[in-house]
Amino acid sequence: MPTLILVRHGRSTANTEGLLAGWTPGVALDERGAAQAAALPGRLAELPLAEIVTSPLQRCQETIRPLLRARPDLSPHTDERIGECHYGDWSGRKLDELKDQPLMEVVQAHPSAAAFPGGESMRAMQTRAAEAVREWNARVERDHGADAVYLMCSHGDVIKSLVADALGLHLDLFQRISVEPCSITAIRYTRLRPFLVRLGDTGDFTSLVPREEPPGEEAPVGGGAGAP
Repeated sequence: MPTLILVRHGRSTANTEGLLAGWTPGVALDERGAAQAAALPGRLAELPLAEIVTSPLQRCQETIRPLLRARPDLSPHTDERIGECHYGDWSGRKLDELKDQPLMEVVQAHPSAAAFPGGESMRAMQTRAAEAVREWNARVERDHGADAVYLMCSHGDVIKSLVADALGLHLDLFQRISVEPCSITAIRYTRLRPFLVRLGDTGDFTSLVPREEPPGEEAPVGGGAGAP
């Protein structure tokens, strides 16, 4: 079965403003995110990508644009099932305003029970994304062979949930996984089991440098902004 390259979109204006973007329209890459996207073709230069699939949201579309310019033989496929979690009434709000909401504790400690008001549950997000991957695995293998490599550009929580699915982890453990903006995660699927072969690889260790204010114990909902 194919190898899936999962790319989280580059850093966005919502990331730097501390907003929970969700499906809010008009959320673009910021200057750093655009630079991350511009570097993506070089990072992936040695990979013979068979297909490129992307979330419909602007920040993902902008992230893969330089890659598509470098690979004019490829046309992107848009799949809503790998779009961001539908955060409903929380969409577009400041994360600082949401941190004391009782639901936020559930999102952190028991995400399989978390459902956003006016939106979807985290369990439904994982299910739709995993179904999309399985269907694309079959399609890519059929069209390009079992050793093919293809790419999906998606969002932090979606990618974390797919990693949990690949590792056989309960969704309640997915907040232990971290994927920074424009990081690369690779999962090689086989008939019997998936293998996680890369996780959140940015090629940059800046985020590991100790900070004056160390990151908190809670996982950033939506994926966070990455290294400062």
